[in-house]
Parts: sequence; C-alpha cells; structure tokens
Amino acid sequence: MASISNLANVTPATSAGSSRSSASFSVLPRSFITLRSLNSKLSSSSHLSLRYNQASRPTLFVRCSASGGNGSTAKRTTLHDLYEKEGQSPWYDNLCRPVTDLLPFIARGVRGVTSNPAIFQKAISTSNAYNDQFRTLVESGKDIESAYWELVVKDIQDACKLFEPIYDQTEAEDGYVSVEVSPMLADDTNGTVEAAKFLHKVVNRRNVYIKIPATAPCVPSIRNVIASGISVNVTLIFSIARYEAVIDAYLDGLEASGLDDLSRVTSVASFFVSRVDTLMDKMLEKIGTPEALDLRGKAAVAQAALAYKLYQKKFSGPRWEALVKKGAKKQRLLWASTSVKNPAYSDTLYVAPLIGPDTVSTMPDQALEAFIDHGTVKRTIDANVSEAEGIYSALEKLGIEWNKVGEQLEEEGVDSFKKSFESLLGTLQDKANTLKLASH
Repeated sequence: MASISNLANVTPATSAGSSRSSASFSVLPRSFITLRSLNSKLSSSSHLSLRYNQASRPTLFVRCSASGGNGSTAKRTTLHDLYEKEGQSPWYDNLCRPVTDLLPFIARGVRGVTSNPAIFQKAISTSNAYNDQFRTLVESGKDIESAYWELVVKDIQDACKLFEPIYDQTEAEDGYVSVEVSPMLADDTNGTVEAAKFLHKVVNRRNVYIKIPATAPCVPSIRNVIASGISVNVTLIFSIARYEAVIDAYLDGLEASGLDDLSRVTSVASFFVSRVDTLMDKMLEKIGTPEALDLRGKAAVAQAALAYKLYQKKFSGPRWEALVKKGAKKQRLLWASTSVKNPAYSDTLYVAPLIGPDTVSTMPDQALEAFIDHGTVKRTIDANVSEAEGIYSALEKLGIEWNKVGEQLEEEGVDSFKKSFESLLGTLQDKANTLKLASH
C-alpha cells in the first residue's frame, strides 16, 4: 500500500468554458506528487505536414515546422465511416509533443486520445520537446516526480483543448483525452480515489477521462470516483468476470452520486484484446493437440464478442432505465491493445471483427494506419455470437481457466506500467543531474 503524506495545497488551472471552481487538496498518496497549475497555450505558428513512407503511401506520422499555415486538407477516411455508419468511435492510443501533431489525426476521423505510463515513458525519454519545461521545473527546485506530473498535465490539457469541439458537438459522448493515475497505486483503493480526484482538479478540463485500473482493490475506487461526478476510463480489463464488476461499479457510482443530471458523468471500459491471444497462443502451443493449435488467434476476439453481449444485457432493463431518466449514458466498451503482435495474423485482426455501435476502438499507429489503408467498415461484433461462445467453451474444455488468464494478464499489465513509470523517473533524474552539472 502506498502511504499518505501531507503535501502543499494546489490550485488547479482554469480552462475556457469550464464552470468548475478552484479547489485544493492537502492529502495525497506519496506516489502522486503535487502539481502546480498550468495555463499553457498551443502555438499558433506551427505548420503540420504529412510524411510519406517508401511506398509513397501517406502515413499518420506528422512533423511540425515553424513557418506557413496548415497543410493540405485531409481527405475523408474509413475512420469517418466507422463512426457515422456503425457508431464506433476511433481513438488514437498515443500522445507526445507537440500536441498539435494530433490535428491531422482529428482531420482524418480520430475522436479521442488515450495515454498510459508506457506512452509517456516513450514520449518524454525519446524527445527533446520536454527539455525546456523540465529545465525550468528543475531550476525552480521541483523534485523529479512532481516535474513528471507537470509535464504530463500540460500535454493532457493541451490535447483536451484540441478535442473540445468534438466533446461539445456530441454532448459529452466523445472527444475525451485519458490520463492514468500512478500505476504504483494499483493495490491502493483510497489512494487511487484521492489521486483521481486530484488529477481531475489539476487538469481541470471537461473532456478529461481519469484512467483507473480494473484491479480488485480499484473496483471500489471506480465506484467512488464516479459517485463524485468524475468521468472515468477503466483500464486493464482482461476477463468477462472483472468486466461485469466494472459495469456494476459504474452503475453503483451513478446511483450513489445523488446527481439529478447524470449526462456529464461518463465512462468507458477498456477491454484489452491482443494481449489475450499472446498468452493464450503460448498455452495452446504447449497443449499441442490439433484442436488446441486450431484455436490460436481466436480467443481474444471471441471473449470480446461475449463482453459486448454482456454490455447489451447490463445496459437494459428497469435499473438502467431509471438512470437514463436522469440523463445517464452507457459505459461504452473500448477495445484496447489493438496492435497485432503476431506477424502471421491480419494487421486489422483486433479492429475489424470488433465493430459495433456504442463502442470505442483505440488504436496505436500500426493498427490505425492499417485500418485506414485497407479496413472494411461493417458491423461485426455480434455477427456470430454462437461461434464466439463455442470458442470460449472449447478453450475451457482444454483446461484453460479464463479468470486465471485474466489475473495473469492484469498482473503483467500493472507490472509493465510500473516499470515504465520507474524507468522514466530514472531517465528524468539523469537529465536533471546533467542540467545541474552543466550549470556549474
């Protein structure tokens, strides 16, 4: 458990169009250090242009130059059709500076952004774009973790500003940017609640999602944060059983909120996909029978289809209808971990079979580019539920326990984010030491 320590009061930044008043916190988990308010503005002089790969096919990678206006207008893509025809929101699973690099993604149909400790570890460690702010923070006496959170909050605030028009146009259904609480709090129920409330106040943007892991200790945290009127992206969901607990936490939170208008308290449940096949395939290869080998690459999509079936069941009936009368929105399923790890599989394997209404698909560059280039837009998520049920049962008959698979993947996911977090703090400490040496 992370201990609690007294820290200085913090005054959150204010944003245009935000009606929330400033508030301060005096008690925070040790692994979530106080942030100072940020009022960073996007540069109006940046020029965005697309890069081209060797095959002369446009990619979504962009670069920023200091002169001129915006580049050529982006053409309509399959991402627009995905949302308009099938009701699935395509999000981008990446964030780095300058955040104006997101503009071509938005033009091509991206409707939200997800981030995590691994994404920030890569962004901050491999880019010089953070150096000026980091230098200022170090010279002002900020400790390393405090400086880290300030870097993160600035990116989240700036990205939220870019997606605000989508948020407004959809009346709070889309246009979100997600930021995760410290992975060091994955086993700390109360610490997670405090960190989520603090992040929400400091970021102070209407369209921010606070990411909370779906670990057993954090499921009650989800309920409490939702009850406080804060929108949540629940992450690291790997099993049907845990997913149902997450849905119940969302419903319990809405009911406990005491709010007459629930329309601005929303949530997504991030159900991880490709990592399931990565582990399952190893287990099936170890079993080695023809029946087992034939099931490789099928487990993840099958479980996801059954998760969608559960979603349809849970968000219907008298209990849900009572919440709808107060403006409640469904907790949408978000397909996460959509990049393909096995080169033998189709590069749209974790996107194309999971298309359905009221869902989100968050894609890293690889999956996003592949789907834009040759993806097919049609409803697929519930096209063959009976086949998904057959695959799910066949895996059980082979002795595979789905809940244990979920527990292992959850543990690995949390550990991975912790390592990314600790690695980045180490990198920042090295940078700080270099700056201090250079100043002498």
